Amino acid sequence: MMTIAEIREHLPQRYPFLMVDRVVEVEEGKCITAYKNVTVNEPYFNGHFPDTPIMPGVMIIEAMGQAAGILGFKTMNKTSADGSLYLFAGADKVRFKRQVVPGDCLTLKAQIVSQKRGIWKFDCQAYVGDELACSASIICADRKK
Repeated sequence: MMTIAEIREHLPQRYPFLMVDRVVEVEEGKCITAYKNVTVNEPYFNGHFPDTPIMPGVMIIEAMGQAAGILGFKTMNKTSADGSLYLFAGADKVRFKRQVVPGDCLTLKAQIVSQKRGIWKFDCQAYVGDELACSASIICADRKK
């Protein structure tokens, strides 16, 4: 398990853009399971939508990408303090299956598909309970700051 302090060592994002609250399992070189607790205090709910708050799809994708980034950093035995940035490079096969609303706990899963010359591909899923909320193939690039 990784605490928020350990997560902050691996990701350069900070509030309000840090989207991973806890990592419960990491199998380096293979997969990760993490959580994002969705609260009504998230800044994007002020405009999306004030009377019916729904987590924007791009924020769900970002949360999956950050979980994948932690997996990549852990697999490479690097942190962002080592002068490395893990950049979002693309998303394919994105599918939304369920709305994510305040009070939901988003379970983020990512599995490494491939890695070549600093380009990583992950299969990612976001669940609320046992229900799939979103799935995507996410591409990240490891680059120097």
